[in-house]
Amino acid sequence: MKTGSQHIASLKDRRALYIDGQRVEDATRHPAFARTIASVGRLFDFASDPAQADLMSFVTPEGGRANRIWQLPETYGDLVTRRQGLEAWTGLHAGFLGRAPDHVASCIAGMVMGLDVFEGYDRDRARALADYYTYARDNDLYLTYVIINPQADRSKSAAQQKDAFLTAGVVDEDAAGITVRGAKMLATGGIMANEVLVTCIQPLQPGDEPYAVSFAIPMDTAGLKILSRKSYEAAAAHVFDNPLSSRFDENDAVLYFDDVKVPWDRVFVFKNIAMCQKQFHATPAHVYQNYQAMIRLSVKVRFLIGLAHRTAEMNGILAFPQVRETLGQLAAEGGMIDALVAAMEAKGTQRGRYFVPDRHTLYAAQTLTQQLYPKILNTLRELAGGGLIMLPSSVEDFANPDIAALIEKTQQSPAANAEDRVKFYKLAWDAVGSEFASRHQQYEMFYAGATFVTKGHSFRTYDWAAAGALVSGMLGSYDLDRERQAARAA
Repeated sequence: MKTGSQHIASLKDRRALYIDGQRVEDATRHPAFARTIASVGRLFDFASDPAQADLMSFVTPEGGRANRIWQLPETYGDLVTRRQGLEAWTGLHAGFLGRAPDHVASCIAGMVMGLDVFEGYDRDRARALADYYTYARDNDLYLTYVIINPQADRSKSAAQQKDAFLTAGVVDEDAAGITVRGAKMLATGGIMANEVLVTCIQPLQPGDEPYAVSFAIPMDTAGLKILSRKSYEAAAAHVFDNPLSSRFDENDAVLYFDDVKVPWDRVFVFKNIAMCQKQFHATPAHVYQNYQAMIRLSVKVRFLIGLAHRTAEMNGILAFPQVRETLGQLAAEGGMIDALVAAMEAKGTQRGRYFVPDRHTLYAAQTLTQQLYPKILNTLRELAGGGLIMLPSSVEDFANPDIAALIEKTQQSPAANAEDRVKFYKLAWDAVGSEFASRHQQYEMFYAGATFVTKGHSFRTYDWAAAGALVSGMLGSYDLDRERQAARAA
């Protein structure tokens, strides 16, 4: 298991990263990325700390120790133990790294738990996947993924777009591997990652076979270009003023594959539309990766509820009945998310040798939390009122004695001095109202797909037969003839 400094050193490679019209030579030192990369380093330091060995690592079949994010749980107890490690890790960033290393590791692990599906498709591709899992696990890699095609004309399939290789697809193949050209999105966390899984989770149509691929490559592979969005970290000059966006802006990027060569031992699906879907839904991959996302979100909501309670304390309104009612509602909603995560585990089932979270409970949680997250943010705004915005312009104001004296006078709280009050509300604003916070609201509403997608998953996986049997049983407990006879007898 690598340390933080080892992970940061691994990012000093040849990756072609671009932002603000310029190529970045060293992301670990660039003002748009350096502090978030340092935060990722702290994750690896925590995981590799010998004091956290039982919490953050497990013994591999070969006898070594690996980061718990790669664990393939065989029992309910294994699943719970793994979740406890992920919760502790997530607490270091309060859930604001949506694609921290545990997310795509969970996806790859889920695929491997369904290796029989890959073997039924192609034994060579299955062997490539199994070998890659071992390689990524034993090298403690940080993976991102790109599984969505550029939006372009969404009324048309990938093959029907004006540019046939707008979407990344295969342009050539030979004995050494395949050549890929085109774009994929969204490489969230890609700038901080070692490698990327490239595939498609969206339904593909006949004729889209060149885009029906799945493979993994290093982020510095020749021909791969990383096009960063605007950096919120770059605009956050001081941690005091932007404590979240200055340190946890994981970034999102478009990846462009300029005739990128991918060796066969890194290719898991090749020109097979059905298998592109099966790799997620016929294996535990989709459930396992989104179960991780719900663990992360449960921690994040716990953090936001903590902000709400602290806001009430800061404003001296905690004893107000209406405020307690609001906080009680938030607590119930946070408790619901925690309960749904626990239910996924308790209702889990064996899939061969592995224990997998319950599929429908996961999709129920995703459907509900997509609606819940904006509501929680709005509740925080209502509790805070103008306190979120009537703050000193920056930490520099405290350096001016005259202004500092006015800050001390105007930023009063019954629960904190002026500096601590400002510090708290700067944190709350970064979580709730800043541009960084707005991006997070969009992320939580759509990372699992549009609402019709998650509702569709919930529809397909619900036990309609059991619900229908209850209705049929009740209908069968009475009939018209018996009712007429009873009426005549009376």
